[in-house]
Amino acid sequence: MDALLRLTTRFYERVPANPTLAPVFAHMNPQHAQHVAAFLAEVLGGPETYSADHGGHPHMIRQHLNRHLTQEQRRAWLALLLDTADELGMPDDPEFRSALVGYLEWGSRLAVLNSQDGAEVNPDAPMPKWGWGEVKGPYVP
Repeated sequence: MDALLRLTTRFYERVPANPTLAPVFAHMNPQHAQHVAAFLAEVLGGPETYSADHGGHPHMIRQHLNRHLTQEQRRAWLALLLDTADELGMPDDPEFRSALVGYLEWGSRLAVLNSQDGAEVNPDAPMPKWGWGEVKGPYVP
């Protein structure tokens, strides 16, 4: 949780300098970085704090309704978040990064879909759970 909170805090410190992302997060709640860190922690197998405190995946979906996010914004969000992970020296082993990138790709694409007109929230939507990559076959590091 500490590492993810450092990641999201630093990421959102960098957002105002990004012309594509700054308008998206201009009116961000001061606790936004903490909420996103808790969400990511739960998705990646950590404590279920986000679900307990905020209502799980349906709540996250509600945060994106009618925001009309674009693929350009999604790509900028993803690139800046991964660049921030590198800046902070987060683990770059293939298992961790494949889990992180896999979820961020999936989740950011879902956010774009749920931000368009007509998107609805399934109140029973389960919290996504992302596993760690597993190498099978002859690869030996």
